[in-house]
Amino acid sequence: MLRNGASRLALRTLGAPAARPAASFQRTTPTLQWTTQFGSMASKRPQMKSLALAKPIQATIIRRGITEKQQEAEKKYAQERIKPTPETVSATSSTHAMFGEVGVEDKPKPNDVDMMAGMKHDVATVRETFNLSEVPREAYYMGLAGTIPYLVTSVTTVYCAWEINHAVAGYGYLLNEKNATQLLHLLEPLQIGYGASILSFLGAIHWGLEWAGYGGYQGYKRYAIGVVAPAVAWSTILMPIEGALITQFLGFVALYYVDIRATTKGWVPEWYRTYRFILTFIVGASIVITLIGRGELPDHIPGSVDRAVVFKEGSEEKLSKDEEARAQKKKDAAGGDSRDGETKADKSRK
Repeated sequence: MLRNGASRLALRTLGAPAARPAASFQRTTPTLQWTTQFGSMASKRPQMKSLALAKPIQATIIRRGITEKQQEAEKKYAQERIKPTPETVSATSSTHAMFGEVGVEDKPKPNDVDMMAGMKHDVATVRETFNLSEVPREAYYMGLAGTIPYLVTSVTTVYCAWEINHAVAGYGYLLNEKNATQLLHLLEPLQIGYGASILSFLGAIHWGLEWAGYGGYQGYKRYAIGVVAPAVAWSTILMPIEGALITQFLGFVALYYVDIRATTKGWVPEWYRTYRFILTFIVGASIVITLIGRGELPDHIPGSVDRAVVFKEGSEEKLSKDEEARAQKKKDAAGGDSRDGETKADKSRK
């Protein structure tokens, strides 16, 4: 009944309080919020004034528990001048262990287990095994130079096979198909013959050691090594190319095993075992590369046996064709002479 214009004007003339206390109400539930026209955001803001007033009081209470020794230590540290230590500053000075100290070297504990100990031992074993410092430099360099022909023939075989496979209309990158095939056939006896000579040479070394009496005189045992090696090498010359390469590979490996046994018994110097391993590995890898290259040859490239058959059949066929051509020439010549005689006889009659 007071809600009219006069009553509202009278209420406005009354003096309002200067400030409305924001926290004069006791909220029953924290989730309820005042939504009337008298509510404001000020009542929702966190009140930090009381917390700020409590901090000096808490600091005073805490400092009452500090002893005299701690107070003296604080005064000492407050007056102490910080000394610069640039030697402790580096690119990794801030990456020390979590429980370590800057500038202090962390010493491994005796109970720490080196997780890389096994690998380090293996690496040291490999280095010791392939240590060639005791090998005479002359023998080492000459032995490596002796493997160059094997490497050259192997790489060239692979290249010729690649040229033949990628030839377009008979023409390749550097060689045409015909020239690559001819070069491939030329390399076959060179590699087989050189391998046979090297295998024989490795067997003959034991004859020289026997004559020198290195490790004592062993008699027929050592002489047999120098006899079997060239016998195997000589037989490979008569074999097809693939069979000869495989036989020589087995021969090199078997002779390497014999050299290891000879080193164990003291028949050869201690460094000869490692020296032979390096050379045998290079030669064996070259033979494998050659076999891989020959395995990639197309089917129309004949092997050594097929070439012999083709050569034999081709020569016989060519010889028969030549004989037929000669007989035909004779018949033609005889027929021409008879026709000329008949022509002369007809002219004389006329």
